[in-house]
Amino acid sequence: MPIPEDVTGEEIDKDVRQELLSLPKGLAEDVAKNLVMVARLIDEDPEAAYGYSRVALRLASRVAAVREAAGFAAYANQKYAEALAEFRAARRMTGSVELWPVMADCERGLGRPEKALDMAGAPEVHKLDKAGQVEMRLVAAGARRDMDQLDAAIVTLQSPELASNSVQPWTARLRYAYADALLAAGREGEAREWFAKAVEADRDGSTDASDRLAELDGVEFVDAFDEGDSDAAADEKVVEDDGDEEGEGDEHKG
Repeated sequence: MPIPEDVTGEEIDKDVRQELLSLPKGLAEDVAKNLVMVARLIDEDPEAAYGYSRVALRLASRVAAVREAAGFAAYANQKYAEALAEFRAARRMTGSVELWPVMADCERGLGRPEKALDMAGAPEVHKLDKAGQVEMRLVAAGARRDMDQLDAAIVTLQSPELASNSVQPWTARLRYAYADALLAAGREGEAREWFAKAVEADRDGSTDASDRLAELDGVEFVDAFDEGDSDAAADEKVVEDDGDEEGEGDEHKG
């Protein structure tokens, strides 16, 4: 697969670069460039990212960082069995528990929520850092919902991290998951409160909490000049407002 000229391979994390030192220099550069492309495309074009990950895998399947990248690329394309195999391989190579939550989520993707819950109760979870433990809690709550255990999902998410007022990288997603579970259980008032809290914490737009909140509040986003009625609507508006065309694209409460 083609690599853009601006990609040098130097963009990768220094720890990954260290791992690639076990390879011949030219090969290490090729692998690094493909890993850069995986990272660059995995959100906007997961299919292309997957293609680059397969190239890296063919070139250096014995490098843990390559197996991990291949796992995330497969995961992004909902190839959960393949992702799980790659994550397991990376874990065998490194001995790290870091991938435990995403491995459990792969079990969910494969229709095995019970297995994900088993993993949530395993000793490995205690070795995770705070972010990893929150991620594991999110996966466990998702598994409960997969099994239609809504109340258990809600209880699973109730934690010191959820109650904390400090905003961490995981705060928005945790509050969002809690709000979503409350809404699914028919607790609309509480759900609205927690979607609002998710919005407060979501500084980089990682969730659609603001849309969900607007939906609960009955806010609709409409285009004043829609489809075939655009000309008539425009003419009518000019007559009514004496040339004042403000209000296009405004939101209103239904």
